[in-house]
Amino acid sequence: MNHVKLALSPGIWFVGVPIGTARDITLRALDVLASADVLVAEDTRSLRKLMDIHGVPLDGRRIEALHDHSGPGSVDRLVARAAGGESVAYASEAGMPLIADPGFELGRAARAADVAVTCAPGPSAVLTALVVGGLPTDAFHFGGFLPNARGARQTALRALVGVQATLVLYESPKRVGALLRDASEVLGSDRPAVVCRELTKKFEEKRHGTLGELAEIYDGLSVKGEVVVLIGRREVEEIKETDIESALESALQDMSVKDAAAFVADTFGLSKRKIYQQALDVARRN
Repeated sequence: MNHVKLALSPGIWFVGVPIGTARDITLRALDVLASADVLVAEDTRSLRKLMDIHGVPLDGRRIEALHDHSGPGSVDRLVARAAGGESVAYASEAGMPLIADPGFELGRAARAADVAVTCAPGPSAVLTALVVGGLPTDAFHFGGFLPNARGARQTALRALVGVQATLVLYESPKRVGALLRDASEVLGSDRPAVVCRELTKKFEEKRHGTLGELAEIYDGLSVKGEVVVLIGRREVEEIKETDIESALESALQDMSVKDAAAFVADTFGLSKRKIYQQALDVARRN
């Protein structure tokens, strides 16, 4: 395949690469990889393999590594090369750069140095899972990888209890059972969920169920491949006006109007301004 040799402007070029199937890469991404002065990758072997599949020549360039164990000097050197007039193309091991990816530090350092940052977008495991998972997509919250330790993981999950959106989490196949167990305990065993594995690959799999059901299925189950877990939002019970007024009447017995309104608003997850006006009305009537 012939690739267009682009005259790339100096700066950092983030390149989206496939999450599985090699043919999911865009033509522009291939052109950027063929044209950049400097090639950088989270996994140099996977980028080299991808370029070989699509016939993108190195033309004397070497692929430099940038991953979680690279020192700050690696980022500084790449930013300095971009500031000096070179085009630097960075690719994650899979998917879009910077999404739960060490390329974030490169992007932040480039912006701090007033170096141009550009993106040739591509596939994303987050969006792919949302499309095939079947849970609501009107609002979603990406939580990335939660902590490995159970206590820290449960603390992170408690912070997500009130999020009114589909939760999207990445997880190691070794810990997906533990994640589902803790999520079932903290978020509620009846929450709908989907475990997406090996997206876009030959053995793509989607398992639907409640958190409780999936926790049982994956308890002790040996899992391979990349995993994305989707968790449906919490069902919010309809709040009746009589419930709000009753709560305000009770709170006003030993609180000021302002404090009673704030307490009731926080309890029901409602606007403080609206509840404050209702609190004034209740106080006048009583």
